[in-house]
Amino acid sequence: MAFYSETVTLFLLFTLITVLLKFLSSLRKKISYKFPPGPTPLPLIGNLHILDLKRPDSTFMKLAKTYGSFFTIHFGRKKVVVLVGYDALKEALVNSSYEFGNRGALPVVDNFQHGEGVIFSNGENWKVTRRFTLSILRDLGMGKRPIEGKIIEETEHLNNLIQSFEGKPFEKRVFTNAPPNITFGLLFGRRFEYSNPTFMTMLDLLNDLVILTTTTPAQFTNVYPILKHVLKTPKIIVQKIDQLNVIYKELLMEAKSNTNESSWTTYTEAFLQKDMEEKVGDGNEKIFHEKNMLASMFDLMLGGTETTSSTLQWAILLMMKYPDIQKKVHEEIETVIGLERHPTWDDQKYLPYCLAVVHEIQRFGNILPSFPHSTLVDTHFRGYFIPKGTQVIPLFASALYDETQWETPYRFNPNHFLDADGKFLKKDAFFPFSKGRRVCVGESLARMELFLFFTGMLQKFTFSPPPGVDKADLDLTPDPFFTFRPKPYKVCATPRQ
Repeated sequence: MAFYSETVTLFLLFTLITVLLKFLSSLRKKISYKFPPGPTPLPLIGNLHILDLKRPDSTFMKLAKTYGSFFTIHFGRKKVVVLVGYDALKEALVNSSYEFGNRGALPVVDNFQHGEGVIFSNGENWKVTRRFTLSILRDLGMGKRPIEGKIIEETEHLNNLIQSFEGKPFEKRVFTNAPPNITFGLLFGRRFEYSNPTFMTMLDLLNDLVILTTTTPAQFTNVYPILKHVLKTPKIIVQKIDQLNVIYKELLMEAKSNTNESSWTTYTEAFLQKDMEEKVGDGNEKIFHEKNMLASMFDLMLGGTETTSSTLQWAILLMMKYPDIQKKVHEEIETVIGLERHPTWDDQKYLPYCLAVVHEIQRFGNILPSFPHSTLVDTHFRGYFIPKGTQVIPLFASALYDETQWETPYRFNPNHFLDADGKFLKKDAFFPFSKGRRVCVGESLARMELFLFFTGMLQKFTFSPPPGVDKADLDLTPDPFFTFRPKPYKVCATPRQ
């Protein structure tokens, strides 16, 4: 009798749970999501017919004039919301950082990163890997004196390369040589000569990837992921990654031979040690494994090389374009530290104009106009209700060029970062590293690199256009790849005495 009673109880409990689940499911279906307004989509293609695939940021800025700072656009059948302007970006990325804190999908990248690493991952994998990465980079001296010394040393190598051209014109690519060695130092504890074949191959592969991931086939793959099985470009991208990983694995083998259980001196050694120590159980999946390490290495190389290198290229182009500003930089450096002693990170306190120029280069150069986020939960924002997993495009460029925040947003003007007394002025609308939950993991390193490389080069050289090229002819229109680079140019460097 007791057995019968228990069976009935279990049956009734099971029935109740089933009914409750169906009820909750029906409620979920009745949730009325409300997206902000936007242009009317066409079947299948959505709003692709009005989108400039090369400069989507320009399209978004134009649409914001009609639909406001928070609007919906359709990539194929997928609804995407766009944030435009400083106020909207701050409200979402800073004030609502949790709700807007997931990384948005980029299928052409997810095709080789597979949700690993520190930039393109989400969930527990992202939290643990990012926390680990920040901790290790800080322990290795990111933003501190140990790294400062490496940057100063690398500046000497870069200046020697510039000097070797003896005042003759050389390509802007020269400025891409220095930043990678800082990242390689953190990853592998070594630097490469600029002529080293392995070094050159890695930079070539990274360059190819930066270009390929924003080609039209790649953009269409991001909208229609099934195209990765048909188009050649996604396959070529994976092949380039495979080639890069072959080199990484060779460097990892060297790192493994130096790894022991008690100490580490590089990011890869620390990762390998964590791999050996990690214990999994209770349904938890392993996080510190080779795929995650390779993905994290790629992320650090991309973030630590491409953005800084492109910014330095913009720096020299802008110094050629505006020689009066370059002259003021020269005068401040010469007055404060002279032409012999290397600039240091502490010098930024006494070089406010140089610091303002570096910040204005980042603002005006607009290296990374946007980077996709997605909503972590169902989210109420500005009177609208958008579901969990909605793709979000925060347009960083719109904050960097916001007319309510900058006196002359479309003109290169270091005074944006100086007060009436000529002291450096921080600006909240300065968004080159993003903000909130997804702020760049290497921000402090990038700031130090840019300041020291820039002042170190300007201390030693005057940069000018090649003979026959007028400064008025220098083109400030960017090449819109994964990052916005300046168009190809040549430059002459005259030693300062």
